[in-house]
Amino acid sequence: MNQTLKKILIKTKKQVFSEIIGNNTTNRKGEGYDFCELKEYEYGEDVKNIDWVISAKLQKPYVKIFHSQKELNIKIVSFLSGSTYFGTDKFKQDIIVELATALGFISIKQGNPFSSFIANESLQVCTKKSKQIFNVNFMAEQLYNYNVIGKNINYEKITKELFKSIHHKSMIFLIGDFFDIKKLDLKLLCQKHEVIALIVRDKFEETPVELGNVSFIDPNTNIVFESVLNKNTIDEYTKKVKENDHILYNHFQKCAIRFTKIYTNEDPIKKLIGVLK
Repeated sequence: MNQTLKKILIKTKKQVFSEIIGNNTTNRKGEGYDFCELKEYEYGEDVKNIDWVISAKLQKPYVKIFHSQKELNIKIVSFLSGSTYFGTDKFKQDIIVELATALGFISIKQGNPFSSFIANESLQVCTKKSKQIFNVNFMAEQLYNYNVIGKNINYEKITKELFKSIHHKSMIFLIGDFFDIKKLDLKLLCQKHEVIALIVRDKFEETPVELGNVSFIDPNTNIVFESVLNKNTIDEYTKKVKENDHILYNHFQKCAIRFTKIYTNEDPIKKLIGVLK
């Protein structure tokens, strides 16, 4: 096993199992012990959940709602395209591996089964449903060694395949850089599942510096081309990135998707904890 991958596995396993990570409740409501909220009683609801003290004070029957204590189905979807083969501190692909690995360990710590997928032109099963640490290691190895060069993301196809292949209510983690998201539509997926998005970016690809005449290789197509990185081209490029992200954030908010952005120079586990709380 690659030494960098070994370090990722050791680091994430230590952070998850030695620190208070993953002890968070789901947004799903149902039978359980963790109090969530009070709501007015509706015909057909279990009378055992009526809060008689509050009901007496408000002169209306109110019931207690709890966080669901059922076993969660965790789905880890890594969007691996050519654009993830980039990074000034670490490659975005390495950050995605680290996040997916941490989520796998968190699932095991909580006693929840997880399965994982690799997504680009199509959806591929990376690991089947499991609660075994072996599967976390196997997933990490598959993601780390995956050849992303020449791969593009077909968001429309991926979301349809996810909806068709995931039959039971699940918590789905989408991990990728989320560029060119014009055909990304998660509305249908969010009606059935709880979706959390982890956006992985490098500072340079959002705010590049002037370098003059440069030669680029597009990792999505493997095409080499010449360009000029001056103020005008940078302004035009950053404008497009901001437009992309504006559409992306609005879509996430409309679908009630929790999300966070993680840069390659940041500790991905710390940012992950923030979105899980």
